[in-house]
Amino acid sequence: MKIHIETPRLLLRDLMDEDVHGLYAMDSDAEVHKYLGNNPIATVAEAQKYIDAIKQQYIENGIGRWAVVEKKTGDFIGWSGFKFITDVVNGRTRYYDLGYRFIKKYWGKGYATETAIASLQYGFSELDYDEIIGIADVANIASNTILQKIGLVKRNEFIYDGSPVNFYSLSKSEWLERKK
Repeated sequence: MKIHIETPRLLLRDLMDEDVHGLYAMDSDAEVHKYLGNNPIATVAEAQKYIDAIKQQYIENGIGRWAVVEKKTGDFIGWSGFKFITDVVNGRTRYYDLGYRFIKKYWGKGYATETAIASLQYGFSELDYDEIIGIADVANIASNTILQKIGLVKRNEFIYDGSPVNFYSLSKSEWLERKK
């Protein structure tokens, strides 16, 4: 098990087959999918397919979303981290998208912000990314608040899969300047 990031309350590690039931609990929830532009999954097999796809991203791109584990319980509570985007989105391609998703009972505990801050630091300091992108549905107040709180800058709004979304980014030079 490769742990990439440790925060005071959480571990971010590679997704593993043993996460399938937690991933199913999260991604079968319609409320979790409210702003994602897709439908909840219906079977554990679909959750396993998602894990397999992430494992393939680790191999092909050297990065993919990480499982988030609550240290005090050892429970899978969601995922966070980066995905390398190769499609053209908002006129951009080949970029690192910062994202997070949690089982509903873990919402409102600051876990998304905690993992996003840690991922941003890791992305610039350890992975040496030049820029990190975040995209959030305009109506998803919580996600927009997190992206702003961690320092990403809203660059524009555009339509993605039929919904208005905000496009955020932060360059390494902007991040370093803020750290002074």
